[in-house]
Amino acid sequence: MASSKPQTTAHPKLAKYQEMRDFSRTAEPAGNDKVKPSQALRFVIQKHAASHLHFDLRLEFEGAFKSWAVPKGPSMDPAERRLAMEVEDHPLDYGDFEGTIPKGQYGGGTVMLWDRGYWAPEKGFEKIGAALAKGELKFVMEGGRLHGSWVIVRTKRDSKGRASWILIKHRDDAAQPGNPAGPTDQDRSIASGRTMIDIANGKGNAATPFMTGEGADAGAVWQSNRDDSASAGLTKPAKTTVTGKAPAKPQAKTKTVKALPDFVEPQLTKPAEKPPAGPGWAHEIKFDGYRMQLRTVGGKATLRTRKGLDWSAKFPEITKAGAGLADGIIDGEVCALDHTGAPDFAALQAAISEGATADLVFFVFDQLFDGKADLRDLPLAERKARLADHLKGTGPNLRYVDHFITAGDAVLLSACRMDLEGIISKRLDAPYRSGRGETWTKSKCRAGHEVVIGGYTTTNGAFRSLIAGVHRDGKLLHIGRIGTGFGRDKVAVILPRLKALETPKSPFEGKEGPSRAWRLGEVHWVRPELVAEIEYEGFTAEGQLRQAAFKALREDKPAAEVEAETPAPADTALAEPKAQKAVPAAAAVKSPTVSAKGSAVVMGQTISNAGKTLWPDANDGRPVTKLELAQYYETIGPWMIEHLRGRPCSMIRMPDGVDGAQKFFQRHTSQGQSALITEVEVWGDRKPYLQFDKVEALVAAAQVGALELHPWNSEPFLPEQPGRLVFDLDPAPDVPFERVIEGAREVRDRLQDLGLVSFCKTTGGKGLHVVTPLSAEGLDWDVAKAFARDVCKAMAADDPERYLITMAKKDRGGRIFLDYLRNDRMATAVAPLSPRGRPGAPVSMPITWTQVKKGLDPARYTLRTVPALVAKLTAWEDYCDGERPLEPAIRRLGKV
Repeated sequence: MASSKPQTTAHPKLAKYQEMRDFSRTAEPAGNDKVKPSQALRFVIQKHAASHLHFDLRLEFEGAFKSWAVPKGPSMDPAERRLAMEVEDHPLDYGDFEGTIPKGQYGGGTVMLWDRGYWAPEKGFEKIGAALAKGELKFVMEGGRLHGSWVIVRTKRDSKGRASWILIKHRDDAAQPGNPAGPTDQDRSIASGRTMIDIANGKGNAATPFMTGEGADAGAVWQSNRDDSASAGLTKPAKTTVTGKAPAKPQAKTKTVKALPDFVEPQLTKPAEKPPAGPGWAHEIKFDGYRMQLRTVGGKATLRTRKGLDWSAKFPEITKAGAGLADGIIDGEVCALDHTGAPDFAALQAAISEGATADLVFFVFDQLFDGKADLRDLPLAERKARLADHLKGTGPNLRYVDHFITAGDAVLLSACRMDLEGIISKRLDAPYRSGRGETWTKSKCRAGHEVVIGGYTTTNGAFRSLIAGVHRDGKLLHIGRIGTGFGRDKVAVILPRLKALETPKSPFEGKEGPSRAWRLGEVHWVRPELVAEIEYEGFTAEGQLRQAAFKALREDKPAAEVEAETPAPADTALAEPKAQKAVPAAAAVKSPTVSAKGSAVVMGQTISNAGKTLWPDANDGRPVTKLELAQYYETIGPWMIEHLRGRPCSMIRMPDGVDGAQKFFQRHTSQGQSALITEVEVWGDRKPYLQFDKVEALVAAAQVGALELHPWNSEPFLPEQPGRLVFDLDPAPDVPFERVIEGAREVRDRLQDLGLVSFCKTTGGKGLHVVTPLSAEGLDWDVAKAFARDVCKAMAADDPERYLITMAKKDRGGRIFLDYLRNDRMATAVAPLSPRGRPGAPVSMPITWTQVKKGLDPARYTLRTVPALVAKLTAWEDYCDGERPLEPAIRRLGKV
């Protein structure tokens, strides 16, 4: 909104800043006044309680403040990477602003001077502009709270040119590992000593100036050992900073009811592939718990489920806390928190089962009634403002859910990196409407679903898996089995309930369900009354679940309401709903259109030079393009990611294809890298490693020409612990492939004799890999490598004419090199389903042992043929069930 005050732009960088504010209504400085120069560049960090609490980092540069909004604030812990959203430049006199911005104005809320001091670039003042343009600025800050060396790195720009950055503390004497140092209610202004509440209420002394007036320090020098009281300009009195007051604004009207309803049908979310873009949206964390509605009347509270069932007795502590609230109805989610503070649905179920509910939390995100005032017609922004007041002074069992108003993609990415469920996006101007509409959407980090249990299988009487279905067009259709995620405690809970529902007839309609299920083992059909929450990695082309894992039973949702979900594309999240048939993800992929500039979009990511040839042919005479590589990763990603997730991983990049000059191995993160690729700290290396934790990250790898992916063989998310052994059979050029097949089967037999289960895959070349998964708690890398070496050594000793364990080429003729060195700590092996940067576009293909026989031809597995095969792939489906401890095998090997 333009200011009604006459303006002369004091600085060309401030035009956007001034355009966004009405200086007749806000006391923020217009930027027209000159600021006293300083011998050192100044910085300010302002704590800003606007639509969501965040921090504003401002670095003086070329006569203005270069500014970023940092949602969680700076952290002194080098392991913490804080999102920083670039915003418009601010005038230098903004460095003295502490007060309130009226509601309805841009950034309306309370502003505190949280820290201030001086900063300097590490590479010289003349290089600041180049560093910012490049997207990586290393600098030092010395303030009242923050000290030492930092780096801010640009990760991406959106379609409007707005940049996302990451702020990281360097490891130095000022670093505080393990102390993320986030915001607290006890924070006081570095300039006035006031709290946010004091500032909002206009109480206390005003802030001492830093940029203007007597408090400015023109002769500032660096001080590394100062305490807070020694910050420049903090000891001198100053003029009052006036807080702006907006003209009276009519309040939105609310209806008044004679009595609160017993229950209101909740508003529900619509699935979306990505958060909606553009302004006007609030983004909240998606909680993994039970949706509840809390009604308080006259000091008595009632908790009801999404279907209106009274669950007050299940959560007595939350109900008691709710009784202390003023009358009203609020909406939220009951959750249990794990040791990291993240919601844990399985822990919630355990807490309910054991009656240990004291630590459960009711996260409240909306208010429907305030007293007898019906708030549902008010916009969300007003409802949440009233909700925050409604919850003031409550205990730890009731918590207000804050939100972010910009960068939904960045909020989702942050949620995924914290291993959360995802985010909920809501229109800030929308009323509360019961049922599923267009103004609330959910975007998930990982595929999750509720399914109806229609049966279960056993093997020799032992529980093996659940048989799942969903409703579609009024019919219960079979969608596959759930074979993992069952600990002994979970089986003990669900098995009696399954047995009580057993029935001789399949509950699924159609032939597909029973015929598929019977092949899984001993089948027990059950009445379709139980609902399970699962995680999965997509669907096969036939509509069957892939890599499904059990989380818990849901007690709050009737089985009849469990229907197939199809996420709406991100750009149509607000479109008029249309009747559509739910289809599996794998079958829904469409070939993107290549633009006139040669780019295409895959999974929301732009693939530049999409038509560039990476392989001259895939053994079919046709070239393979960069776009096809991205589509390949998208299609096989749900299967492949299970063998990459949580493991440091290297890329072999060939930006110009297999015939190009550029070929390089990349293990560390690099400037300009996609934020979808995880950064992981590895002991002994100062630079973060790459890690691929979601399918979208594989598409990002295709964009930079990563033709091969080579992960560590560690346990997921535990890089110091071996998670599998890889035996690489690498034949000399004169060794026929039949001999390699025989060698692989011999490795399998030897491992089997030692009590280990093994799996096989082609390498994309002339060799084979034999892989054995380990249940490796406490296992040492040196021990694992020594075991692999001893197995290979025994094979070579028994048949030295066939095998050897040394790499010397002069000894290789006619023999197979048994490479056990893949099992070193930082060694890698090509990932299952990874393409290879070799002629023919070969792929490292997982195969069953029945396929490892004469006639096996690795050349048939190419980037173009494998996607169709993966849809029906059964090899390695019981990989996790094959995990075995290594210690017994070591003992057996010693006795051989």
